[in-house]
Amino acid sequence: MDKERKEDILEEIMIEHGSDLVRLAFNYVKDKETAKDMVQNTFIKCYENLDKFRYDSTIKTWLYRITINQCKDYLKSWHYRKVQTKDVLASTVKSILPLTEDKVINESESKEMKDIIFSLPKNYREVIYLYYYKSLTIIEIAEVTDLNLNTVKTRLRRAKQRLKILLEEADIYG
Repeated sequence: MDKERKEDILEEIMIEHGSDLVRLAFNYVKDKETAKDMVQNTFIKCYENLDKFRYDSTIKTWLYRITINQCKDYLKSWHYRKVQTKDVLASTVKSILPLTEDKVINESESKEMKDIIFSLPKNYREVIYLYYYKSLTIIEIAEVTDLNLNTVKTRLRRAKQRLKILLEEADIYG
């Protein structure tokens, strides 16, 4: 693939997926500028490895995997441990449980709802975010997170159970 073609493809990818990737990265690093840096690194890796992309999955899934890996590497880094970020993830959820879908959509912008989502362990928050907010299928989540399909199903089920309890305790559930 020639350089010009790679640049054209990268530009299309950046336009189509850039803002989604920044939101995904923000879900991990909880800082807008750092999230943008993670996505910039993702696009660099994408450009460098575009020739190697095998189309075993979609470009979107591949980009999500690269972004998640960038964020996890950053979170493990000395820099992150030395300088903790202060911002809180402003994640919204389209629905948590079928019976509470409308209630959750209406309440998802509230600080209390965000705090409840943040109180979940990272592995549960991750699948909730990808499943409800990013509308990924369970299979796509397994690919993106490099987890077994049954592990994703289990985490999603347990996350829903925990959210239900937390929502009831906070009297958001209804």
